[in-house]
Amino acid sequence: MPRKRTLNVGLIGYKFMGKAHSNAWRQAPRFFQLPADVRLKTICGRDKPALEVAAKQFGWENVQTDWRRVIEDPEIDIIDICTPNDRHHQITIAAAGAGKAVLCEKPLARNTAEARQMVRAVARAGVPNMVSHNYRRIPAIALAKEMINRGEIGERIFHCRARYAQDWIVDPNFPLVWRLQSGAAGSGALGDIFSHIADLARHLVGELETICATTETFITKRPLPSESTGQRQRQQRFGRVTVDDAVTAIGRFHDGGLFSLEATRFAPGRKNSLTLEINGSGGSLFFDLEDMNHLRWYNAADVAGRQGFRDIIVTDPSHPYMKQWWPPGHVIGYEHTFVHTIADFVVGVAKGMDVQPDFADGLRTQQVLDAALHSAHKNRWTKIPR
Repeated sequence: MPRKRTLNVGLIGYKFMGKAHSNAWRQAPRFFQLPADVRLKTICGRDKPALEVAAKQFGWENVQTDWRRVIEDPEIDIIDICTPNDRHHQITIAAAGAGKAVLCEKPLARNTAEARQMVRAVARAGVPNMVSHNYRRIPAIALAKEMINRGEIGERIFHCRARYAQDWIVDPNFPLVWRLQSGAAGSGALGDIFSHIADLARHLVGELETICATTETFITKRPLPSESTGQRQRQQRFGRVTVDDAVTAIGRFHDGGLFSLEATRFAPGRKNSLTLEINGSGGSLFFDLEDMNHLRWYNAADVAGRQGFRDIIVTDPSHPYMKQWWPPGHVIGYEHTFVHTIADFVVGVAKGMDVQPDFADGLRTQQVLDAALHSAHKNRWTKIPR
């Protein structure tokens, strides 16, 4: 039997998403029969002591504080980008130019112009590419996609409603981190979590045609991270929040169905709540991320008097991705969605193929985000480019 190719990975970023991706790179080859082996070669970040801790914890062989050096390494096959959003564009263009496959955290970019340049870069270089919208690879969401494609909620979709709610910045004393600054993030709740539900709406139902959105920034000034000189603590200073805290949008799909999408980081008690309901001519589907192993299905064809939502526990080997895990009823969690993402990406890289959502797909989601911002700023309906 011929020896499998080994794909050497360079991960840029080591905090929240870097941790999730590191775990996924370690676990994917252990649970999935992949066409290539994986080597965790280099992890990159600016804080070397913290980086060395992360490398030891997750099994990376080398550390590097300059992402350019990672890309210049001739042994590296894959660049995985888990940086703040303002670095996605520059790193992608350099990585593609060096012939590396590129996996990039969402949102793909800060705006459509950057996203379009990234799409051109990977297309020109002919390298495999993918945006890490991990929620597509929740088994219940993947099952919902199969059921919609088979017409199990009807041939026509009437509504798609989604709400993504968190509460991590409700406290006015929460500091001015990069996610609250447009220069680094591009947008706030819009790019951070609205991008997830916009992607799911597109993935499950179809392309969005028009949008009417409104945004709000509830707390406009926040304390800067503490600074000190020697033993003397400086007086606390404040900086301006330059992104949205919440966004609400309605609109229409190309096929005439309606959507209602809401994202907020100001919902006390909601830590990571994503709910999704799709209503079709033959039934409905409902999903809740905080109960992610379940999919609820209403079948209008059921016998009258026996109708109601069925609770499908999505843990059977016949369900998407689940045969690689545990016996039926033994649930999986958030981290597994990244393992599924990495497993699919490795298959794509080994075959020299893009994996959905690829950068072109990510560009279309970015166009939705930019159209939402335009609508909110102009206070009018906006057409989303095809």
